[in-house]
This record gives sequence, C-alpha cells and structure tokens, in this order.
Amino acid sequence: MREDICSIPVNEVFEPKDGCPFCRMRDMLEDRMATYITGAAMMEPDVRVETNRLGFCSQHFNQILARGSRLSVALILESLLAEVKGQVFPEGKTAVKKIAGAVHQRENQCFICGNIEKNMKHLLDSTITLWQNEPEFRELYAAQPYICMPHYALVLEAAQKMPKKNFAPFEAVTTQLAKTYLEELSGDVTHFCRMFDYRSAGGDWGNSRDAIERAMAWLTARPPIAHQNAGEKNR
Repeated sequence: MREDICSIPVNEVFEPKDGCPFCRMRDMLEDRMATYITGAAMMEPDVRVETNRLGFCSQHFNQILARGSRLSVALILESLLAEVKGQVFPEGKTAVKKIAGAVHQRENQCFICGNIEKNMKHLLDSTITLWQNEPEFRELYAAQPYICMPHYALVLEAAQKMPKKNFAPFEAVTTQLAKTYLEELSGDVTHFCRMFDYRSAGGDWGNSRDAIERAMAWLTARPPIAHQNAGEKNR
C-alpha cells in the first residue's frame, strides 16, 4: 500500500483492528490536541486568544487536566476566567438576555471540539480516497471489528461525494460493520438480562458480562465512566 503524509495517519488508526476505527481516529486527535494545548502552545498568544474565546467542554477540560501539569492548566484558566468575567459580568447595566446569550454561547463552544471536527473531516476525506484507490486498504477497512452508531452516520455523510459506483459498495461494507455489531450487542444484552433469571443460575455468561458498557460505547462513541460488577443486582 502506497503511503504519503495523508495516508500514514489513517493507516495507523486502522491497523490495530480494535473497536471503532473512527473512535480511535478521534481519540488520536484529542490526545494530540490536549497535549499541544498544555505544552508549548500554552504560551502562544494566538492560541491563548482562541482558547479564551471558545473555552473547553467538560470532556476536554478533563483531558487537558489529565495531560498537563496543574500549573499549565491553571495558567490557561487564569486568562480564560478573565475573558468569561468580561463577557458574563460586563461593566454597567446589561440586558439579561445578552448575558444569558453569552453564557449559552460558551456552553456550546469548545476549542478542542472545533479542531477535532475540522481535522476529522480531513482524515475522513483521506479514508475515502484510500478506500477508492487502494485494494489493500479496502481489505483493512472491511476487517475492522465494528463502526459505532455516531461515526456510522458521520462516515456515510462524508462519503456522499463519492461517485455512485463507489459509494454503493462503500455504504454496504460500512453498514455491515455497524449493523452486524449491533445485532451481536443486542444478543449479548438480552443474554445478560436472562442471566438474572433464577433458571439461569450457574449458566454461562458468554460474552455478555460487559455488554452494557459495549452497548453504551457503540451508541455514544464514548465508553462509559461508571462500571458495575456483572453479577450485581439492580440497586
């Protein structure tokens, strides 16, 4: 398979064959961005202007806290809080509607989310180009364990630019990867439920012990944070 600056990161994402490849793609971008934000970019004026303007969502606040030193995160927060103060608590009398609008705008913005969305588009374009031009990549794509529901829609939307003759087989394999895993999950969740029936006492759990977590991850493209013992009763 020919490799260039566009195909290398895509191949690196697809080669492990572990879970949804597009979740791995997003995770790779998030990791790089969170590391970048709390590293050298922390003191770059143009970056600070944008992080102050957009802020971060809860998910990505957690990621920069996990990757950066507490001092680097505190320095980011220092200027961010000053920006928020100026927007939410401006000098003089300000209409409540305007203040509420400023708060709601911040709730719907995130510096990392915006960058992930932009870079995901580029990587999706590279994925689609590789699939059309490289037979080896088509085999690698079809060998993925599954595609989660949110990324299933995202990928098909991005593939709309394909010629019809290419879109049909691409849509077929993409749908198979998402639907087949959904059917497997459904069976595992049903089996998990049945294992709480007294008639199943001592039975084989099969692959159902982590069915709840896997189903949530497939539905949301994020693994759940909370975990329970598979044998616990409802609390």
